[in-house]
Amino acid sequence: MESMKVVLFCGGLGMRMRDGSASAPKPMVMIGDRPLLWHVMRYYAHFGCTEFILCLGYGANQVKDYFLNYRETTSNDFLLCDAGRTVKLITSDIVNWRITFVNTGLNATIGERLLRVREYVEDDEVFLANYADVLTDAPLPELVAELENSDAVGMLLAVPPQSSFHVARVDEDHKVRELKSVHTLPIRENGGYFVLRREIFNYLGEGEDLVDDAFGRLIGEGRLIARCYDGFWAPADTVKERDQLEALFQDGSKPWAVWDTTPRNRRGWAGPDRRRWSNNGAPFKDEEVR
Repeated sequence: MESMKVVLFCGGLGMRMRDGSASAPKPMVMIGDRPLLWHVMRYYAHFGCTEFILCLGYGANQVKDYFLNYRETTSNDFLLCDAGRTVKLITSDIVNWRITFVNTGLNATIGERLLRVREYVEDDEVFLANYADVLTDAPLPELVAELENSDAVGMLLAVPPQSSFHVARVDEDHKVRELKSVHTLPIRENGGYFVLRREIFNYLGEGEDLVDDAFGRLIGEGRLIARCYDGFWAPADTVKERDQLEALFQDGSKPWAVWDTTPRNRRGWAGPDRRRWSNNGAPFKDEEVR
């Protein structure tokens, strides 16, 4: 796959902790030994996309300081010698990464943030974008190819509803006629992984949002497509969701870590429908669920 620039929207407000106080911005919440943002970036780097444009807002200094003081030894094997005076990395994370840090405003919409980094991507026919707080193992080259082989301006990853709630069909007499789990309905959620042509800027005006405004216009012209994906996808919008990702990291599953070639726990991931998913995105058979 050809290398592409990646725009990451990492300026939203922080996750609310259990005591109600604001914490680090969501992309900087730790999953294992690295923040969520790093895991998203490492996913793209695995496919050769190592040029990132970070749209900063809330917690901008935390993001900057993290990379300005980046320690490769945290997540890489290394050799210590010369009485501790010399460190030789055996593997490396970000040596080939190019990261542009852009302050895009504290309360800007996603569309406004994208407009403020336009100069960094408008010379590219196609670029990638992401909310920076969701993880997946989706086959990125296939998403890009699907957009490039179409006349669409934008593509989004469409995932099953994550809620475990049930919806009720109620008649005029207030009798419940049907109860169905949300994940069984023929609807999809916006998964936050985008492939965009530079024409997207023709559909996005000042003060507008990417999804509500620009995508709405593309839908009207039939120029927005979606890749439906039923493999691993997980957000970190709540403390509970973050804890679930941390648990996957700690037990070695890490379905999103497509770059990890070491033997991993094959128990997979329990999705919102309580099925478990293998690391290649295929659901285990019922008898394989443990």
